[in-house]
Amino acid sequence: MTGIRAFRPGDEGDLAEICLRTADAGADASGVLTDDRIWAEVFVLPYVARHPELAFVVERDARVLGYAVAAPDTRSFEDWFHDEWWPEHGAHFARPGGNPREVGTLAYADARRAGHEPYGDTYPAHLHIDLLPEAQGQGWGRRLIGAVVDALRERRVSGLHLVASADNHGALRFYDRLGFARIPSSRGVQAFGMAL
Repeated sequence: MTGIRAFRPGDEGDLAEICLRTADAGADASGVLTDDRIWAEVFVLPYVARHPELAFVVERDARVLGYAVAAPDTRSFEDWFHDEWWPEHGAHFARPGGNPREVGTLAYADARRAGHEPYGDTYPAHLHIDLLPEAQGQGWGRRLIGAVVDALRERRVSGLHLVASADNHGALRFYDRLGFARIPSSRGVQAFGMAL
């Protein structure tokens, strides 16, 4: 049986694995960086540490196949990431000079703080969502985002944004279909916003 449930402590390892297996524009990013743990430490684990109440998973027969995580206030989340999360969790990653992807990912994490990206002004919340290929195309992504949107609306959050790789064409079409609006974006990514 497959369904959506709230995140539970102990899910972190599954979420980290899903993040890794979908981090390369939706494809498996194993070995893309010198340390595979970087992906989860930047893009999923801080969210379940800070806002576990805004994290949901797709589970089939006790196996987690996907997740959506969110922060209700991007500005405060980014300051927390910069001041508390990343000094502890990012310090053990070497800052290499040869792998452009790793240099860029770590530079992004090092620079995160309130106001670093402009989308949070109009759309204060943001989310990350990842599904393993075996769970895609079955409506689970739509349901996960619906669970996040409902939780944010309960908290009276006025808007939600997300950012996807410009190379992840399937994801871009998915967010268009869900009613997200494309908003001006940095090179290599496409940002989306939704009023709640």
